[in-house]
Parts: sequence; C-alpha cells; structure tokens
Amino acid sequence: MNKNIITFPTKCLRGLLAVVLCLLTTVTAVTAKESGDINRGAKAWANTCARCHNIRSASEFRDDIWQPIVNHMRIRAGIPGSMVRDILAYLQASNYAAPAPGTSVAVTGLSGQEIYSGTCIVCHGANGNGALPGVPTLSDRLSQSSDDVLLHRIMNGYQSPGSNMPMPARGGNPGLTDDDVKKVLSFMKSNFDQ
Repeated sequence: MNKNIITFPTKCLRGLLAVVLCLLTTVTAVTAKESGDINRGAKAWANTCARCHNIRSASEFRDDIWQPIVNHMRIRAGIPGSMVRDILAYLQASNYAAPAPGTSVAVTGLSGQEIYSGTCIVCHGANGNGALPGVPTLSDRLSQSSDDVLLHRIMNGYQSPGSNMPMPARGGNPGLTDDDVKKVLSFMKSNFDQ
C-alpha cells in the first residue's frame, strides 16, 4: 500500500484541527463579554490598520462580519487581544443606528464641552484640528455646511471625501441624545468655526 495515501489524510486532519483550535481560541478571546474601548479602538484603527492598507469604512460591514475580519487580522498582523477588542468596539460603534424618533433615551446632562471632551476629542483633538490621520479639521467642516447637515452627519455617521477615517454615528456613543448632539455642535461652532 502507498504510504502517502495513508498519511495524507492524517496530516490534513491535524492541520485542520490546529486551524480550528486557533480560530476558536481567537474568537473566544474577542467575543468574550469584555467590551473594548471605542476611543482607543479609533486610534488603533487609524494607527495599526492604516500602516498596511487603506482603511475600509467602518460601516461597510455588519457587526457579525467585522468580527471574523478582525480575528483574521489579529492572527495575520499579530495584534494583541486587548487592541482587537478596542478596534472591534470602534467598528461596531459605527453601525449603531440613531435612536428611532420618539424613543426615550436618558439625557446625559453634560455640557457640549463635556460631551466633546468625553466623546469627540480622541479623534478631533483638543483644538479641533484632528488628532488622527485622516480626520479633517473641524473649522473647515463647520464653515462649509449648514447646521442641519452637520447634525445629520453627527447623528448618523459620516465619512468625509478623501478621508480614510469614518466617523461613527454619534461619535460612537449611542447614549447621546439629539439634544446632546446639538449641545456638542454648538460647542464646536463656538470654539472651532473660524
């Protein structure tokens, strides 16, 4: 009997088992109930993913599709598990839909400046000039669009033409109410619109 015929399936089975175990370990690590940090994820997305290829729009895929993509890149790029959780949290935050009209959402009670400092500053920076590659300067965007357009973009997410860094809906903070978004826009216009 030919020895290669007998050993080939065994080698395939061992290889397949190794791949399955590796994937299960990775999926378990990323799908654990530990939630990632959206702000750290935005930075990691811009700094890590942009090194090798153009960043895809975060809203391009559903949450369940991003998970295996991120797991694949974890293995391929050697990204630590904590960073993977953060990147996945950022990507999935981009898919949050705005609350339905009439939906009751608790008001945060924060000022526009506090909301900006807690949600927007990580990407847009303290001075509104963009803290990450691909994030446009706020003064340019604020002066080029009406308040209605800006509110729509903040509430629903937006990717500026030529930017590889999409902004998730409500800056990735689905707990922000429409009033919160109006407060933060007012803060930005009074501080960054020139």
